[in-house]
Amino acid sequence: MSNYIVVGAGSAGNVIARRLLDAGHGVTIVEAGGYDTNPIIDNVWEAGALWGGPEDWAYVTTEQPGCHNRRLNIPRGKVMGGSHALNATIWVRGHERDFDTWEYLGCPGWGWDEVEPIYESIENYDRGGDGRGTEGVLDIVGDFDMNPIQDAIVDAAQQWGLPKNEDYNSGELDGISKMQLTVRENKRLSTWGAYLKPVKDHENLTILTEARVHKLLLEGTTVTGVLVEVGGEMTELNADEVILAGGAFGSPEILLRSGIGPAEELSEAGVDVVVDLPGVGKNLHDHLLSPVIFSTEKEVPASTVGAAETHWFWKSHPDLAVPDTQPINFALPMYFTEDLTGPDNGFSLVAGIVRPVSRGEITLSGPSINDPISVDLGALVDQSDVDSLVASVRQCREVGRQEALKEWGAQEIHPGPDVDDTDEALEDYVRRTAVTYHHQVGTCKMGIDDMAVVDPRTLKVYGLDGVRVADASIMPLVTTGNTNAPSVMIGEKAAAMILG
Repeated sequence: MSNYIVVGAGSAGNVIARRLLDAGHGVTIVEAGGYDTNPIIDNVWEAGALWGGPEDWAYVTTEQPGCHNRRLNIPRGKVMGGSHALNATIWVRGHERDFDTWEYLGCPGWGWDEVEPIYESIENYDRGGDGRGTEGVLDIVGDFDMNPIQDAIVDAAQQWGLPKNEDYNSGELDGISKMQLTVRENKRLSTWGAYLKPVKDHENLTILTEARVHKLLLEGTTVTGVLVEVGGEMTELNADEVILAGGAFGSPEILLRSGIGPAEELSEAGVDVVVDLPGVGKNLHDHLLSPVIFSTEKEVPASTVGAAETHWFWKSHPDLAVPDTQPINFALPMYFTEDLTGPDNGFSLVAGIVRPVSRGEITLSGPSINDPISVDLGALVDQSDVDSLVASVRQCREVGRQEALKEWGAQEIHPGPDVDDTDEALEDYVRRTAVTYHHQVGTCKMGIDDMAVVDPRTLKVYGLDGVRVADASIMPLVTTGNTNAPSVMIGEKAAAMILG
């Protein structure tokens, strides 16, 4: 029996741990947060109430020049379930071209033909259909009672000219759709709840909560375990192999603190260099949102499941091969920033971009675990991202003016009548209001170029033995849409690689 350490009990980590257990191996899963005992976690409607609390890493970016030098808040899960315990539970596989592009960029085995069967094996989709799984571990629910304002939004989007898409996960993203959510009996179902919690008492499983990994243990360039702090005590844990599943921030941070990363930057931060790997912490990118908020004369009721229940995918330019925008629709006003205020009753059509060109990075501010990482998201530094988000905001304004929403007495309050529809005015608005869509990826990207961190055929870290990375950080390019589903898929594919 081999012994594995999995660092991070998020979307990928729980999957990997379960598959290794099923194969008869010993597993220790190390999570910096605690158990998911907060009852708010179950209620998808209240997810925002968790941000800034004990279940949230509560990262904050550096000043972002592309966002009028604002610092953006970045919630990330610090709890069993990881960010799947804090998100909106939206299940989006991505566009087939996302994965074919990964393969084209030097990631063999990651094309659509290879990953689509993995998605199918994961899913227990309540509506079935060709190419959709119905016998998997994770419940995917499309048959839920939708808020009546969401029905009106679907009608308004079609009045604007968007097609209705009955299953955006069937291979075609374009159009307005009811979301598919990872819920069970209207409550959140994370990979912790679906995969690992049912076997939490397994004799070969050790769960360490509130345990912070400081660095990898190394003998030369072979990883032998991790140095972890539990209850204020430092402990060395040894294993045959370590799998980092700490997400786009956690995994590169552990590598950097272990002396694995850009040599010059590590030296400047006071960290001894073990392997000069220049791509660690680079290639950071994210989807961004900017809200279009409406008040209503009619009262919008509370939703049964989530505040967001519909979305659409749209090409801001007809020549694009893949949609670059994904507005998501909330049955309440989403005042993301302090300067956005208004009544409690209403709805939001939140413009979003899903094919960003802008790139950022994470770096160490010092050698100690108490020296916070520096997060530069590079938000909206590329004008093409601004142009896409402006187009999405303009479209959301137009959808909100359609007849189906007039029946609710919809009145736009943000951007509002003081912001005209010119490119200049809307550019200022999106730079003032843009926030993260919580889809950070890329900081330990797989590939074969000089900036690649992991081998796409094994997910082993270049220049080291005994350690792999398996989470959203390995994505060379972010997928078109929410990143939870691809992260779960990565977990399943990583487990298969480990088990051979």
